[in-house]
Amino acid sequence: MKRYIMEHTYSIEAGNYAVAGEASSSIKGLLKKLGIDGGIVRRMAIAAYEAEMNLVIHSVGGSLTIKIAPDELLLISEDGGPGIADIDLAMEEGYSTAPEEAREMGFGAGMGLSNMKRCADEFNIHSDAGIGTKLQIKIYLK
Repeated sequence: MKRYIMEHTYSIEAGNYAVAGEASSSIKGLLKKLGIDGGIVRRMAIAAYEAEMNLVIHSVGGSLTIKIAPDELLLISEDGGPGIADIDLAMEEGYSTAPEEAREMGFGAGMGLSNMKRCADEFNIHSDAGIGTKLQIKIYLK
């Protein structure tokens, strides 16, 4: 089992656009303070922001956890529903189920999951309709 030297979990409230982005900004600041390579910080910050916004827009709320090991970063996003009915469709760029409220604020363009996958060295997603979604984004510290 992987030994992580640091871990922090952020609670994300569904529909709270006023604080959306604070967790990913905190993760970015933490990684910068630890002296992690700027390119890696940028990739994780993008992935964390996209994951956080998906929790705000699409879920009933959840959590975002960053785990730091000497050789990798692991971001875990978990929510309690409603889940993704068709992950393959959701992974397509431009496909979105974002409500009108999110779209009016400039969110919900359907790029979140594909951007997360693009930033990751390893990307895993599991979702059960009606139960929730868990995704893991791993970035290696090369």
